[in-house]
Parts: sequence; structure tokens; C-alpha cells
Amino acid sequence: MDVLSRPAEEFENDKSVEAIWAMKAYEHAEIYFNILCSVDPKDLHLSPEDDLIYRLFREEFPNLKIDIIIENELKSTKEKAKWRPFCERFKTVIEDYNYGTLLRSDSSMDYCEENTMLVTKIQFLAIEIARNREGINDILRSKFMPEPKRKDEQVIENS
Repeated sequence: MDVLSRPAEEFENDKSVEAIWAMKAYEHAEIYFNILCSVDPKDLHLSPEDDLIYRLFREEFPNLKIDIIIENELKSTKEKAKWRPFCERFKTVIEDYNYGTLLRSDSSMDYCEENTMLVTKIQFLAIEIARNREGINDILRSKFMPEPKRKDEQVIENS
């Protein structure tokens, strides 16, 4: 019998699985942030369905302030009721649409414990696509992009 086909009630929370998930989520966040700081966010595509996600997101949440997201507001009972049908629209469109993903609360800052919240993958995509298209993430390249190496540093590394 396949273990994954057994009822969920038979399993306890496995700390090693949680740790692996947390490492994967952090890895994704780190890679995304590095890319975000390296390219023009307006040119960044996060999924093949970016246009659809953005259009539906702004139809459903036209006034959502995306530069700084307050976790308690995003996860309030009222907001959850609005997000649930939005997310479910992508059930067959975006693979793993409901996987836990890390989102920066304040778009002008890097990921850190105080600036990170857990959202579904489709919420992450919707908010980050909007941040990229609306110029919210533009500041990151100038703020976090590494300084080019000086010639004397390059010579030392190549020795």
C-alpha cells in the first residue's frame, strides 16, 4: 500500500519534513530576491500565466496596498474569504498553487524574520507580479545590488 494514500490522521507532524519544507521555502525566497536585485523587475516573469494572474488580482483587489502588507490584515477572516475564491481559480492553472511560500511584508526590504510571512504560492505570485509591474520592486536593484568588483580584487581572485 502506498504511504501517501493512507489517511492523514495516521500521521503526526514530522519535524524533519517541516525542516525540509522550511529550507526549501527559504531557498526559493533567497533565489527570488537575488534575481529581483539583478534584473529589471518589470522584465521578470514568474509564471507562464503572469498576465492572467495580474489581471484577476487587480480586478479582485484593486485597492490592495502592496508595498507594505500587514499580515494581520491579509489573514483576517474578511480577507481570507476574499482570497479563497481567488486562489481556487488557479487550482488547475498553477502547479502547487496552494504551497506555502515566503513573502516580504515590506517590499523595500530583504527577507528576514521580521519581514517575512507565509502565504500560498498564488498569493505570492499575485502580489509579487503586481509589485514588479507597478514599479514597487524597482528600488531593490539600487539598494541591494552588489557593488562591481574593483580590478585589483579581480586580479587577487584570479591568482
